[in-house]
Amino acid sequence: MAIDLTKQRPGLGNTFGGLSGPAIKPVALYMVYVVAGAVKVPVIGCGGITTAADAIEFIMAGATAVQVGTASFANPRASLDILEGIGAFMEKEGIKEY
Repeated sequence: MAIDLTKQRPGLGNTFGGLSGPAIKPVALYMVYVVAGAVKVPVIGCGGITTAADAIEFIMAGATAVQVGTASFANPRASLDILEGIGAFMEKEGIKEY
């Protein structure tokens, strides 16, 4: 929730909003780890992924793929930057394929 001080009322159209971005990453990462260990279907990791390191953490936790959301508002190229960063990490670590 946010209060617009000028209007002296809630600043969001629906009064309340959701929580997204880096604030939820630790919980999202934990949930991917738990779920990926419990199911035999692909798991898509999302929640607070803003860097290649974030995405790699989700993959290491068991995600088959990752989703970039909130980071795209600040950087429309976020997904491409993250993809390039994953490639650089794999090359540095000698990982040929995933």
